[in-house]
Amino acid sequence: MLWILLAVVALIVLSTFLLFRVHDLSHYDGGDWAVREVAPNPAHDEVMERIKDMGRASRGLKGKARLIALRNHLDSLGEGVEVKSEIRHSEHPRGEWVLASGADTRRRVLYIHGGAWAAGSPRSHRAITDRFSQLANAAVFALDYRLMPEHRFMDGIRDCRQAYTWLLNHGPDGEEKAEFIVVAGDSAGGSHTLSLLAWIRDNGVRQADAAIALSPSTDLTLTAPSNRENIRTDPLLGPVFGGLSKIPLPVLWWGTLAAFRISPTNPVASPLRGNLNDLPPTLIHASSTEMLLDNATRYAAKARAEGSPVQLHTWQNMVHVWHIFSPLLPEAEQAFEDIGEFLSQVENQHA
Repeated sequence: MLWILLAVVALIVLSTFLLFRVHDLSHYDGGDWAVREVAPNPAHDEVMERIKDMGRASRGLKGKARLIALRNHLDSLGEGVEVKSEIRHSEHPRGEWVLASGADTRRRVLYIHGGAWAAGSPRSHRAITDRFSQLANAAVFALDYRLMPEHRFMDGIRDCRQAYTWLLNHGPDGEEKAEFIVVAGDSAGGSHTLSLLAWIRDNGVRQADAAIALSPSTDLTLTAPSNRENIRTDPLLGPVFGGLSKIPLPVLWWGTLAAFRISPTNPVASPLRGNLNDLPPTLIHASSTEMLLDNATRYAAKARAEGSPVQLHTWQNMVHVWHIFSPLLPEAEQAFEDIGEFLSQVENQHA
């Protein structure tokens, strides 16, 4: 019996190695990235309370009930925001247009929301899309892509690809060619954003003029140091995903394969592990204390090494995707100002 057990273990180890082939990317760690210092502010305490409210909303719930509670709480973040833009619902593709007063509809932003691919919506992220429309003077399309577990991970990927190609030739008022287009997203949506850029390049579609990824997930193998080292300093992701650190990585990889129906090493799900050359100007924001910090730093370092113009700007001690707490957090306003400056730089280079 012992030899049978040993043979099974050997088979699992061998199949794990052959299937996942997780290359070591630690040589991209240790970059000298400037960190913007943050002064204490009462708004930080209020944000922490809102994050705790999210935990309370799902406490004691399991399965579908817990997921619904989390989705409802995320959507409630958008309901409390004073939106200055006009909101127009769209059914095909599904989502909403966010239009600041006087926005040029030939300028467009495809915004892909975060939420661990299982939560979030255009409504939950209106604090971000409203500001994007203002600072970019553009029509923002917030995509309501299909979420897990009701749908497959690849369904959401396909929604992003279809929305982008549609957006090239359609604005809020009908058929109209885009003159300037940006792809942006946060967290899981940041992963979709970076994955989409590579797909656009590889399929001969007109590339985005610029891209912005806020606290993006770039690598589902969870091998970056901050995935474990920053659990205690990440008040949003730490309580939800920190427990994964106790599970051996190969087990997590098999679990990801089962849940996502795609390998965690596949660049579609982990854009860091793909070809990062010939990409458009890209701005990445991350917090120095969040679990996904090294996902951002590794992506920026690898993209630069492969010749793509990627910038990484980090803030000290901010919560994951702190932009969603605009205008409450002054650092969120700083981040949006930084995005505006980046877009101006991109346009000046094209002029």
